[in-house]
Amino acid sequence: MQVNPSFRLVYVPGVTPGKWVRVWGERLPDVPLDLLAVPVGDGERTLREGGADAGLVRLPVDKDALNAIPLYAETTVVVFPKDHWLAAAEEVTPDDLAEEVVFHPLDDTLGFTADTLPGRPAIARPDTTADAIELVAANVGVLLVPQSLARLHHRKDLTYRPVPDAPQSQVALSWPQEGTTDLVEEFIGIVRGRTVNSSRGRGAGAAAAEAQPKKAAAGPRKPQQQQKAGGQKAGGAKAGGAKQAPRAGGQKPKPAAGRRGAAAARRGKPKRRG
Repeated sequence: MQVNPSFRLVYVPGVTPGKWVRVWGERLPDVPLDLLAVPVGDGERTLREGGADAGLVRLPVDKDALNAIPLYAETTVVVFPKDHWLAAAEEVTPDDLAEEVVFHPLDDTLGFTADTLPGRPAIARPDTTADAIELVAANVGVLLVPQSLARLHHRKDLTYRPVPDAPQSQVALSWPQEGTTDLVEEFIGIVRGRTVNSSRGRGAGAAAAEAQPKKAAAGPRKPQQQQKAGGQKAGGAKAGGAKQAPRAGGQKPKPAAGRRGAAAARRGKPKRRG
């Protein structure tokens, strides 16, 4: 069994690991889960350098160094001021942005290039998504981001609309190729929704260990239950007045008063004539 003082989980902006962390605490209360929030570009580097056991990062990652299980793809939205003309639309297409200045931050998570970014490029690329949001609030241009980042950087003077035809960002669970420990397997099971009994990790071993004594304790009770059942049957015969054993002289015993009607029915007693 893998022995770790704790389990280190790195995650990038827009990802909310809370529900999985809660399940971890229920299944492995003796193994602390340490959360490490990093900028979007540092998630993969942290895993490669051994700074975390696993991470919730955005694809792509280096498949030669890291394993990755895709979890979900996010809706892409365009962020703009509330009084912008795009606010009248329910959805926006890339063509709708043809005349707009579209920011392309250096930490872009959608994989845009200078050739694929819709609209008109800004004079310079903002360093971060947060910087780009500030420029959008100044009514200088608009920004395409995953919906979770639009919510993370929410401002009262900004809003957003979905862009169904734009590229999407995909979130994945990733960990080093050579680092598939029992605790990593446990977290994989939690993320995939496995029950504690079907999980392959440490929690499954603990569950099996707890179940084994119960099974062993149940073993010796089974014969006792059978004997008890047999005892009830013998007792029933005795209470019925030696129903199965003839009395001295070879005469059959009379049925108990409470069972006379049932016994008569079994002997085929004729009904009384009117």
